[in-house]
Amino acid sequence: MAPQTRRMAFPRVVIERDTDTEQSSSEDEEEDREEGPFSESEEEVTENGREEKIEEDLDAKRKGKAPITISLKKVCKVCKKPGHEAGFKGATYIDCPMKPCFLCKMPGHTTMSCPHRVATEYGVTPASHRNAGNSVEYVFERQLRPNMPHMKPAHVIPDQVNCAVIRYHSRRVTCLEFHPTNNHILLSGDKKGQVGVWDFYKVSEKIVYGNIHSCIVNNIRFNPTNDGTVYAASSDGTVSCTDLETGLALSLMNINPNGWHGPRTWRMLYGMDINPEKGVVLVADNFGFLYLVDTRTNSRSGEAILIHRKGSKVVGLHCNPIQPELLLSCGNDHFARIWDIRRLEAGSSLCDLPHKRVVNSAYFSPSGSKILTTSQDNRLRIWDSIFGNLDSPSREIVHSHDFNRHLTPFRAEWDPKDPSESLAVIGRYISENYNGAALHPIDFIDITTGQLVAEVMDPNITTISPVNKLHPRDDVLASGSSRSIFIWRPKEKSELVEQKEEMKIIVCGKADKKQKHKFGDESEDSDDDTSKLKRKNVRSKKSRKS
Repeated sequence: MAPQTRRMAFPRVVIERDTDTEQSSSEDEEEDREEGPFSESEEEVTENGREEKIEEDLDAKRKGKAPITISLKKVCKVCKKPGHEAGFKGATYIDCPMKPCFLCKMPGHTTMSCPHRVATEYGVTPASHRNAGNSVEYVFERQLRPNMPHMKPAHVIPDQVNCAVIRYHSRRVTCLEFHPTNNHILLSGDKKGQVGVWDFYKVSEKIVYGNIHSCIVNNIRFNPTNDGTVYAASSDGTVSCTDLETGLALSLMNINPNGWHGPRTWRMLYGMDINPEKGVVLVADNFGFLYLVDTRTNSRSGEAILIHRKGSKVVGLHCNPIQPELLLSCGNDHFARIWDIRRLEAGSSLCDLPHKRVVNSAYFSPSGSKILTTSQDNRLRIWDSIFGNLDSPSREIVHSHDFNRHLTPFRAEWDPKDPSESLAVIGRYISENYNGAALHPIDFIDITTGQLVAEVMDPNITTISPVNKLHPRDDVLASGSSRSIFIWRPKEKSELVEQKEEMKIIVCGKADKKQKHKFGDESEDSDDDTSKLKRKNVRSKKSRKS
């Protein structure tokens, strides 16, 4: 006998289009006037059609198969309402009519016509040139910064790609750190937990250690007493100490000793810095707590201290370069806080710096007297003196960096070589149209006036560069864009290097076989860190059972 198959009743498919709802009432009235009153036969047909439609719907409901509706209407991704669209179309950003300007968050204009986009210094009050500080600041200036030049030097901008490693990491780059003594060694961390060591002078000499962490490497710091070892904080809840020559890693602290028990209890480490005088590594987690790790015993010291609102992520820690007892922290509770490490306890902050949204980063200046923060309300905030009035920032600069989905958060950083402490570097989210290509430049901003000093870009780099690090001694900029790393130098120096040796671009991974013309590589990373950790724990359990 032939096999019998059960007949499947497929549900009815209904397609909705914009034309179905955009028909005006005047057109309906004209059609009614032309057709005139319905005849008896037409009324019978419509009644029969309605009865058939009702019967079909009842049959579908009885069989448990409701009609499938496919909507082809335009739906805004911002406000989720139909009838309009918002977002990027090429290099042009289209605003949602229900929301304010995407750049400055103010109503009354679009992003493309925003005055802050035309001139970054719009509405910024320049720093005062007269001495308006108090006696403490005067002593600080005379004793701790005696070699400050009175004339602001000309900025040297690294504006040309000198070398690069394409697809160096298997996931997006999350942090960069230059070697403290070797000028041509760069360390990088990625979302997968790998740590890369790259000699960008020889270009081809590179290595990636993949056995240190199992999840995102959020911060990397060198040991101040031994530049051959490096500390790293990861979202897997561990702090590691790695020997760069051998690649052997030692786990100093694990705040998830019992393993995975769901996202509500899993602790991830984000902010990290080292206090060389105390000999401790300071790390903070996603629940608002601060931990201390003794570098001499390589073990945890003391109890966890609540420094931000309980349950909020602490994403940044920075010790003052001149007065290491001062600690600057920032987090998702919309605050940056200043602490005294000598008396750390919950609620004992010296000062709280409020922000309107999440604070991505907060750094002391190289002299330790100023503060620069990056917030997701598209604002860079500057406090000109930690001894002055900290109730409100000295100035706010509007800049496009309000995007974290599938991207490492944008962070504005000081130029460590600038004696005037006026230059900061940060990547830009909103793209610009450069000869028909949508590029995302890296901005150099004068934080004393708000002016855009330079915007660095390359026509071959089509991806966003949220991770940027200026060299502490050389005129070099390292940028992490997706999975690739680029080294920028000033144009004149790059030409001298190219005369000796051509610019080297190394392509890693699958791209070795099929190399593309452009450097851009859009990664499909997801920010669901906890799901990734869960998958890894499930795999480990299966392997144990087998």
